[in-house]
Formats: sequence, C-alpha cells, structure tokens
Amino acid sequence: MTDDERVLVVDDETELANLYTRFLKPEYDVVTATSGEEALERVDEAVDVVLLDRRMPNMSGDEVLARLAERGIDVHIAMLTAVEPERDIVDLPFDEYKTKPVTRDELLALVQVLLDRATYDKHSQEFFSLAVKKATLEAVNEHGTDEYEEVVERLDELREGIDMTLEEVSANRILLEDS
Repeated sequence: MTDDERVLVVDDETELANLYTRFLKPEYDVVTATSGEEALERVDEAVDVVLLDRRMPNMSGDEVLARLAERGIDVHIAMLTAVEPERDIVDLPFDEYKTKPVTRDELLALVQVLLDRATYDKHSQEFFSLAVKKATLEAVNEHGTDEYEEVVERLDELREGIDMTLEEVSANRILLEDS
C-alpha cells in the first residue's frame, strides 16, 4: 500500500461496505461512507478512487456523481451496484460500471484499472506539455541544445511509460471483462 492510493467505498449496506474495505485494506488506504451525504463529506483531494453504490436512500449514487462533478473533484469513479445498466448511464460521469456481486479479485482489478488510468492521464498530460515545448524549441531553431535534448529524452521515457501503462490497463480490463 502507498499513502497516495486512497479508495472511498460508498454503500448503504454497512456489511457490504465493510466487506469491500476488508478486500481492499491490505493494498490501499480505505475510507467508507454509508450514504451519499457522508460520501460527499469524506471525499477530498486525497481520494483517488470512489466505489459508488447507485441505489441508496436519500441521495442516490447518480446524485453523488452530479455533486462531485459540480465541485470539480478529480477522482476516478466506479459505479458498483446491483442496478443493471440502462441508457440513462450515458450522461453519468463515471469511469467504470460493475454489477454486484463482485469477488475480491474483481474488486482489486477494478481499483487497479482506475489507478492505472490515473497514471496514464498524468503521463499523457506531461507528454503533451513536453511535445509542445519540443515543437516550440524546434520552431525557433533550438535543435541540439541541452534543454532540447532533455525534452526529447523525457518524451521518450514518457512514451515508454505510457505504452507500459496502456498494456497494464488492457490486461486488468480483460480481467474485469472475464469475470
């Protein structure tokens, strides 16, 4: 477990939230919430992944999604629910949708897929930023300078990292689909 990988488990069924916490605890820092309101209180910039039940009393998972989007919280969200998906999911801002029940391995793979995507997002953002810098240096004929070579070297490193991350995301995604 690393300190920067925090998962928020949101489910109104306390026993299920506790079970998911036990599944995840050896690998991640886990926080639980048993209502939509409590989820909104507990989510902050330290949370990387939210596992969100869709059907809860008082505030549904759909409402939680809307509130998180309004607040601009940068978090990867998996709907983890007994509700079979329908066309209404198209407009919901989530990253994965998994129908209960789930096994420990499925839950761990789901969280890993979301964390891998977060890594990919960070690497791709840095990659595009460096690509702009490289193009800018080329436009002013700064080829061959130390700074230019550093940018090119970092771009190559990021390209390799992005390729590896994509392979990991694909492998974990296959695990999710097979289960």
